[in-house]
Amino acid sequence: MSELKPYDDNQLKVIVTQEQIEEKIIELGKKISEDYAGQELVMIGVLRGSTYFLIDLTRKMNIPFAIDFISISQYSEQASSTGVVRITKDLDVSISDKQVLIVEDIVDTGLSLGYLLRNLKTRNPAGLKVCTLLNVEARRIVEVPVDYKGFDIPNIFVVGYGLDYNEKYRNLQLIAELKRPK
Repeated sequence: MSELKPYDDNQLKVIVTQEQIEEKIIELGKKISEDYAGQELVMIGVLRGSTYFLIDLTRKMNIPFAIDFISISQYSEQASSTGVVRITKDLDVSISDKQVLIVEDIVDTGLSLGYLLRNLKTRNPAGLKVCTLLNVEARRIVEVPVDYKGFDIPNIFVVGYGLDYNEKYRNLQLIAELKRPK
C-alpha cells in the first residue's frame, strides 16, 4: 500500500509507488544475479541513502556476494557544484581483483559518483559498475556510467526509500516529491 502516513501533508506528491519499487527491485535483482553468476561480487552501498535499496535488492538476488559501505561528503557548500568531496567512511574489504557494484540511491550531477569511481578504480577491481534506484539525467554535469537503473525522474527534489530532507522522510516506502518550505 503506497500511503504517506504519518507524513501525509500537502508538501508531498507520490512519484514512484511502493509497488513500482518492489517490481523494479525484483527485475534488477534477477538481472544482476544473471550478470554476476559465478563471479566474486562486492556490493558497495553509498551511505546513507542507498541502505534501503541495497538491502531490498540483495534479498532478490540468488548469488553469493559481499556487502560493504562507503560514505562521502562535501568539503563545503560549493562542493555540490565543484565535485570536491572526501571519503568519511572507507571500505573494510579489499576490492582488488573482484567485481564491484556500487549501489546508489540517486545519480544526479554525477560529481560525487565520478569521484567515487575514480577512487575505486585505483584499487584494481576486476570490474566496476553502478546500480542506482533513481537517475536524474537533467542534472548531469559529469557523464558517469549507470549500468543498472531503477527509474528516470525529472529534476525535482525527492524523499523516501532512503532519501531524506534534514534526516526526515527516509522511512517512506515510496518516492515522493517534496515541495520544500521557502
